[in-house]
Amino acid sequence: MFVDIHCHLSFPEFDIDRIEVINRLTEEGVGLLIDPGVDVASSKKSIELARDFDFIYANVGLHPHEAALAVEESVFGELLALARSPKVVAIGEIGLDYHYPDYNRSAQQGAFREMLKMARSLDMPVVIHCRDAWEDMLQILTEESHSAMRGVMHCFSGDTLIAQECIRKGFKLSIPGTVTYKRSLLPEVVRTVSLDDLLTETDAPYLAPVPYRGKRNEPAFVTTVTTAIARIKEISLKEAAEGIAKNSVELFRLPG
Repeated sequence: MFVDIHCHLSFPEFDIDRIEVINRLTEEGVGLLIDPGVDVASSKKSIELARDFDFIYANVGLHPHEAALAVEESVFGELLALARSPKVVAIGEIGLDYHYPDYNRSAQQGAFREMLKMARSLDMPVVIHCRDAWEDMLQILTEESHSAMRGVMHCFSGDTLIAQECIRKGFKLSIPGTVTYKRSLLPEVVRTVSLDDLLTETDAPYLAPVPYRGKRNEPAFVTTVTTAIARIKEISLKEAAEGIAKNSVELFRLPG
């Protein structure tokens, strides 16, 4: 019934109790989880996790914080090989992040463009991370646009105008636990866009929703995110969950 399209369950934060976390998410009715890589090593771990559980899939990606690795051409070759593995359903997480003062704009943009080209060559959707970089992000997507471009704005943090522009470019918006935060822009975004354009995620172990804020996030909490979306859109939880599940299956071309 519930879907977490972006959860770092393969990260070390879950090494101690990963099986217990998986048991809790299944008890809560989470039937689909996608674990994204952020570099070569983590992409391998995502794939290994997906191999062990039928309902878990993997992404292969290079996070903008790891963009400096892109100077090594072998990195892209390794990621391309990993992306051809069974149960890999997207390229991501990739993108731009200008939040911290020591970011390398040129390296991030170069790596992002290379990963977009990789997704195109494989006819895969992309999972995009964008933080404090919307102008450059939208410009690059315009320049790299093609008829098969599709994907998701992971952990969407923009306003309603940016949301509409992303949707026009063929992207869905993934709503995380921040939708429950007091100063979040997301309730207005959720209210404005169609349910057909929404996905749900936790980004666990980060960004736990209220009432778990400040604690380690985990995929079972995606039910709280879905409940918030249903409340904002004034629809039933069943309608919200089923619509989001349908969107996820179609975007990532998963078995129905």
